[in-house]
Amino acid sequence: MKIFTSLYDKCLEWARHQYAVYILGFISFIESIFFPIPTAIMFAPMALAKPNKALSLALIATVFSVLGGIAAYFLGLYAFDSFVVPLVEQFGWQGKIAKAQGWFDTYGIWIVVIAGFSPIPYKILTLTAGAMQMAFLPFVIASIIGRAAQFFLIGGLAKWGGKAMEHKLRQYMEIIGWSVLVLGVVGYIIYQLYQ
Repeated sequence: MKIFTSLYDKCLEWARHQYAVYILGFISFIESIFFPIPTAIMFAPMALAKPNKALSLALIATVFSVLGGIAAYFLGLYAFDSFVVPLVEQFGWQGKIAKAQGWFDTYGIWIVVIAGFSPIPYKILTLTAGAMQMAFLPFVIASIIGRAAQFFLIGGLAKWGGKAMEHKLRQYMEIIGWSVLVLGVVGYIIYQLYQ
């Protein structure tokens, strides 16, 4: 059974749905606050399914992700004890929040740019930025830079590769999927050993 190919096909099917753009905006928004699945998982297949609209989809993902980041910032700023702490406990993020606070102390605003672009959970940084009362305007600018870099890179590659890239990815989806899974497990083990 081809697990990752089936998932890929399902993502492409969802990406072609008539409400996919609204779903992308919604997921981009809530992923910046609490949703555990990264926006890129929905955005990448959408961009591949509609390469001529990839850059406009990147803009939608960026705008709604930053708006979600702003909402999370204010939740951290004004509702840390009443909302964020129960959320952190529910998802088991206590260690992540403590680590994010250390990153803010070490890297300052740059950690928001890095989290916006990288696999580091952006939602953890948005909530922590508010709780630590980070300056709002630099937070927004860093969020725009980081999120736009991620989504426009994916969108640009999808536009450049087009349908040929979609078909090539499908051909190698099982290899890619299992490789990413193995790397994730190895990365987690290494992280646990050196924590």
